[in-house]
Amino acid sequence: MAQWIRNISKLSVTLTLSMSLLAGCGSNNQEVENGNTSEDQLSPVTFSFFGADANPNWNNMQDAVGKEITRQTGVSLNAEFAVADPSQRLALISASGDYPDLISPKGDLDKLVDAGAMLDLTDLIEEHAPNLKKLFGEQIKRLRYSNEDPSIYVIPTYSSIDGVNFVAGSGFELQHRAVKEAGYPEIKTVQDFENVIRNYLEKHPVDEKGNPNIGLTLNADDWRIQITVTNPAAETTGKSGDGEYYINPETYEATYHFRTEGEKEYFQWLNHMYNTGLLDKESFVQKNDQYQAKIASGRVIGLTDVDWGYGDGEKALKAEGKYDQTYGHYSVMLSDQYKDNRFQSTGFMAGWGVGITTACKDPVRAIQFLDFLASEQGQILNNWGIQGQHYELQNGKRVVPAEVQERIVNDNISFSRESGIGFYTNLGAHYGDGVKDSTDNYFTKNYPEQIVENYTAADKETLQAYNANTWMDLFPNEKDFPVKPWGAVWNISVPSEDEINVIANKVKDITWRQIPLAIMSKPEEFESIWNDYQQKLLDAGVEKMEKGFTHYVQNRVKLWNE
Repeated sequence: MAQWIRNISKLSVTLTLSMSLLAGCGSNNQEVENGNTSEDQLSPVTFSFFGADANPNWNNMQDAVGKEITRQTGVSLNAEFAVADPSQRLALISASGDYPDLISPKGDLDKLVDAGAMLDLTDLIEEHAPNLKKLFGEQIKRLRYSNEDPSIYVIPTYSSIDGVNFVAGSGFELQHRAVKEAGYPEIKTVQDFENVIRNYLEKHPVDEKGNPNIGLTLNADDWRIQITVTNPAAETTGKSGDGEYYINPETYEATYHFRTEGEKEYFQWLNHMYNTGLLDKESFVQKNDQYQAKIASGRVIGLTDVDWGYGDGEKALKAEGKYDQTYGHYSVMLSDQYKDNRFQSTGFMAGWGVGITTACKDPVRAIQFLDFLASEQGQILNNWGIQGQHYELQNGKRVVPAEVQERIVNDNISFSRESGIGFYTNLGAHYGDGVKDSTDNYFTKNYPEQIVENYTAADKETLQAYNANTWMDLFPNEKDFPVKPWGAVWNISVPSEDEINVIANKVKDITWRQIPLAIMSKPEEFESIWNDYQQKLLDAGVEKMEKGFTHYVQNRVKLWNE
């Protein structure tokens, strides 16, 4: 049924799009390439947009970069971003037929495709998007939706082209002052991590205001439970980031990662942390803003988060000059029997990005807008800002002036909102870190020299103690591992009619209920709660879900690599 709807939708879309192309696209001379636009393309147009990611800093493109994008493209966005569970909002959008012009659905693309909401962008890219064609090159085959449906429904924006990992934005985090107090010990296992926290709290149980310091706090507010509570169980047992699954690298078979070796022991360690007072008792009841406020207070010694997850709290610390209460990233594993492959390369990952819906009033202008964001000029604008305002050219090299760099380090919240630098990354296709443009400058600021420039004195002091220049130096290099042929399975869409979606929701609900219960249980109760959890997964059909998802992983490998 869904395929029939899809085919009928494509027929009507083709007719509509053909009329649009005849009426409005003009000749190839009007194409956007590196910011060169025609007068028609600069005429003002506003597109509606929905993004599945929350974006509390969005200010309607009234930041410096946003204004410049509008000046160069004529495009402004009337944007809405998810504030709670994006899947619910996207289900409503799909069912209502009231689609925005542009949409970034993350993992719920299948709902929109099944509803016939998405345009096939293949011809639009071919005829109107030279920068996108250049950017993707041979990798454009990865943009295809499936083996059965080779349409291109989204421009991938959550994964970059080429590039290497220079930035360690995850791992386990510890305040600089706590690591220094412990004498900069080796931090390789959860026991090492725990020792630093315990050592600091024993000496400093309260802060300067008499408020209790917190050893480790977790953010279990809705989907964030996956980031700080459950994903680390896989990461600390040598399984690279594949969402809720572990993928056998030989057979490409999928296993719900909570059923794999070592994870029970990780959660048992969290249970130990809870019962010994090192894990925040409010971890499973606090909301995200409370979590951020605790970090901003400087009382939280350790985290198991990613930098974007706790960034607002840390920015507040920097704004107050509390640099020793900010965090370093450490390669922490359950024990020394596991090797950290958190940064194993996925290669270029299609799957999540921005698409144009069948409701879009001007698909040509929309693809030209996305093409501008993918151009050299668009990427430099998003990553570096405006020349003369946010960076200068010295001997042909982009350089951030000292006064701007000081604001980036010390007043990042207000600087980001004013400048808009980085705000448009998930709106446009882009190159990765370490890739240079036609002027022999890096596209992004994430290259070793500039990364070090962004470090505080506290960062540098800690890194020097570990004989490292960047946090990534403390982690195994991605070159130590093969590129994953499936990319990352968290961005594989499963058709909405497939039964495994129903099972996945059941096991998710079970996991989100049972894992906190196990962590907060008395030590002697942990074993029975864990066994009950595993049986509940079996009763819910987890094995059928694994077998079904394996089919999609194997299809992804075939689609991307043959």
